[in-house]
Formats: sequence, C-alpha cells, structure tokens
Amino acid sequence: MKPISFLLFFAFLAINAQAQDSVLFAGEKHFKNIHQLTNGGDNAEAYWSFDGKRITFQRTNPKEGVDCDQIFMGLVPTKATDSFTYKLISGGKGRTSCSYFTKDGAHIIYASTKNGGDACPPAVDRAKYGNKYIWPLYSNYDIFMADTTGKIIKQLTKSEGYDAEGTLSPDGKKMIYCSVKDGDLDLYVMELATGKEIKVTNTLGYDGGAWFSPDGKKIVWRASRPSTPEEVEEYKSLLKEGMVAPTKMEVWVANADGTNAKQITHLGQANWAPNFTPDGQHIIFCSNHEYKRGFPFNMYLIDLEGNHLEKISRDKGFDAFPMFSPDGKKIMFSSNRNNGGTRDTNLFVADWLD
Repeated sequence: MKPISFLLFFAFLAINAQAQDSVLFAGEKHFKNIHQLTNGGDNAEAYWSFDGKRITFQRTNPKEGVDCDQIFMGLVPTKATDSFTYKLISGGKGRTSCSYFTKDGAHIIYASTKNGGDACPPAVDRAKYGNKYIWPLYSNYDIFMADTTGKIIKQLTKSEGYDAEGTLSPDGKKMIYCSVKDGDLDLYVMELATGKEIKVTNTLGYDGGAWFSPDGKKIVWRASRPSTPEEVEEYKSLLKEGMVAPTKMEVWVANADGTNAKQITHLGQANWAPNFTPDGQHIIFCSNHEYKRGFPFNMYLIDLEGNHLEKISRDKGFDAFPMFSPDGKKIMFSSNRNNGGTRDTNLFVADWLD
C-alpha cells in the first residue's frame, strides 16, 4: 500500500495509451457484473470490512477540496443500480494512507501525518532526482485507530520516522506494518491488545505492503533487494533523505513470523500490491513487467511456488490494489478504465469467477 501519488504518476504516463473506455475488457474472464463505484478524482486502496458490507479507501480530489490522500468509508451497493455513497473519516488533516477495518467493524486503523501539522506535506521534487519516480517516507506518519465517526481512539505507533502500511490478521488481533525505526524499511507484527511486537524482515531493502493469509499462518509483501554497490548506495542515500524509489520490487511470502521467506516473482520492474486469494493458495498482485516503458500496470495471479502466472486485467493504463471480499465472491480494485481520457483512478467491484 502506498499514497495515491503512485497512481497520479502512472496515470499521467498512460493517459494517451487508453485505446477505448470500458469497464470490462476482452480477456478479463474472472470478472462478471463489474460496477464502477466512484467517478472522479483518485481513489485507491479500498479494503473490505470483515462482514463484507463496507469498504474504507483513500481519495484525493482537489476539485472537492481534498488536496491530498484522505480516508473515506462507504457501504458497498448490493445492486448495480444503487449509488455508492461515502463519508470522510480521517478528519482532513495532514496526509493519510492505508486504512483497514478492525474485526468488530466499529473501528478503523490508518496512517496519518496529522501530528506533523494540518497541511498536506510537500510533494517530492522529482526533477532533483532525474525525474525518477520517488516515494516520500514522511517522518510524521504514524498509525492510529479511530471509530467509524472519525474520532481517534488510540495511537498505535510512536517511533521516530515512517510508520505506515498497516493491515490486520484474520482474527483481528495482530497488525503487520512497515517502519523505518531500526534504520531500514522493515516489517513488524504488533499485538493490538498489548503493543508487543516482533520484527519479521531483516534484509536490506524496502519491505512493505504486507498481508496475512486467510488462515493467518503466512504473510505476503513487496520488497526491493538492492544488490549491486550502485543500487545499495542509491537506496541508502534516498533513505537518509526520507525517500525510496519503488521501481524494482518483487513479491515475497513467508511464515507469519518471517521465517522461511521466499521470493515468488522474478519478473523485474515493479511487482507490488500483493494479496492472497480466498483459498490461500495463490497470490494476486499488480505489475508492469510486460512493458519496458513502465506502464500499463495490470493484475496477475501466481501460486505460492512462483508458478502458473496468469494475467487477470487488461486495461491499458492502471489496474491495481486487488482485494477479495471475505467470502471470496467479489473483487475490488482501482483502475484508470472508463475515465473519459482524464487522469482519474476509480474504484470498481466485480463478481469473481474462478
């Protein structure tokens, strides 16, 4: 998971690549009864409540006064003719990211820079870095728990530097998240009740965007692994400045405590936003590996051994952040499709066909 700036960047690149607007493209055999939920702005990282009735997501739309990512919550329509309504729950202060419902459905966790001020933190000046795609690791990011009215109940992380990208275990008792607290971007698993935690990655590189498997026994995440002296130097240099360049990432799986870590994609370029299928036997993820120019991004399936790669989506812009409903019958994702030639990224929900 990551702020919508990722979407803006690649939507800009792909704006002229879209051959034809559509909500469903030829070859998308796993989607049926696809429904566009939002219309306008940049909408992403939509994640289901445990009962499958609601989603939280992050949204930016300067036309509506939402100048940087904020968290919204909405009830998922049960009929295609029903409209999707949603409300702001992050308060509108700072930049927010990576929201997730608690097991009881009465609270939401999300990351926010609000402790650093009410304003949106400054964007990265990419010209300074040769116009490379760079993510800012805002040092004021911490993870909070709020009720569904938006009232902050608890601050879950308090370490210096970036703490974000939190999701919860299937039993709702543990949170896995990314932090720079030990000098590198690593994953930690925290018990929500006690605050006790363990560090589950220890290799140089960015480890983030992690999820538990449906049975809670495994995790999946995206990782960069700088290997050459030049790559290591660039990674460390950017990290000192509070930034990371996420253009080379692969998908990894491990036991929930970090043991038996295994890289399951070796595709090159950016492979990210991984999540387990409902049966826990496959990973769905986003990638641009087919395209040397860096876009489009599409969604793919792969098994836990890294075999049987299958392309799922066919948009010529941006398809990402796939998330299955708890019962496995529906899939939610973000896409540039059907945006009328704009840079908008919207939310879509579809019945999932195996």
